Amino acid sequence: MKQREIMDRDAVRRALTRIAHEIIEKNKGVEEIAIVGIKTRGIYLARRIANRIEEIEGIQVPVGELDITLYRDDLTEKSEQPVLQDTQIPFDITRYKVILVDDVLFTGRTSRAALDALIDLGRPPMIQLAVLVDRGHRELPIRPDYVGKNVPTSRRELVSVLLDEIDSEDGVVIQERDIS
Repeated sequence: MKQREIMDRDAVRRALTRIAHEIIEKNKGVEEIAIVGIKTRGIYLARRIANRIEEIEGIQVPVGELDITLYRDDLTEKSEQPVLQDTQIPFDITRYKVILVDDVLFTGRTSRAALDALIDLGRPPMIQLAVLVDRGHRELPIRPDYVGKNVPTSRRELVSVLLDEIDSEDGVVIQERDIS
């Protein structure tokens, strides 16, 4: 597979810092927000955004982890025995504007599943979506509030977000799938 880098370590860091600033500005501070990462990579991005917000504002924002496995509409296509991870949201979401964080926005189906999973836990006053990469090709009417980078792609390309916590490096690469 051919692969090209579209974001390096510094570009990822700058994008997350910009998203943190945009969250602060749009919400007129951070006293009423909480950040929830979609497993797996969204969790690490959510933590990094929360850390940037704390550096900027001096306020620690609550962070949670959301497992959407059972809410996916393609569950049977992914695996016969889905592996459930743990949702960990140690705060009452009905008290906060929730910033939902994911690595890549593509068709919108993951975001829809995350919205369903979140609403099952309670009804927050507002839900906003932050993504590191928006690659287009939406199948549902979902639009992010915060985007690290818009990347036009073809459907046969794969966008992979690499994070230190999992991959021992930060970056975003596009791979072209072999269709032979």
